[in-house]
Amino acid sequence: MTPEQLRSYCLSQNAAVEDFPFPTAPGIAAFKVLGKVFALSSLDARPLKVNLKCDPENAVRLRGEHPDLILPGWHMNKRHWNTVVVDGGLPDLLVRELIEDSYDLVVAGLPRAERLRLDRP
Repeated sequence: MTPEQLRSYCLSQNAAVEDFPFPTAPGIAAFKVLGKVFALSSLDARPLKVNLKCDPENAVRLRGEHPDLILPGWHMNKRHWNTVVVDGGLPDLLVRELIEDSYDLVVAGLPRAERLRLDRP
């Protein structure tokens, strides 16, 4: 998956926007839904990596299955976030599923009224 494909897939999620909220790290893109981050990435970094929210049990399982490519979330709550190396070592389908799971977890944590706003066209 290329940086452009990663950006495009994150932005394809319903109501997703890209933001650059870190003045001291202007190259870090935060992908958000209704103001809540579901993905963080320095799209110019090599290897390309993305921080994604993950169910804690699933996070541990994924880290065990892919110890060199899925790591505890860098600068994040390591129980709930993984850093995923997107250098071709993982299938693109798995990376897309992890992005979707992160998005879904963030949306599930939104207040009901905000979740309902997402359901409207």
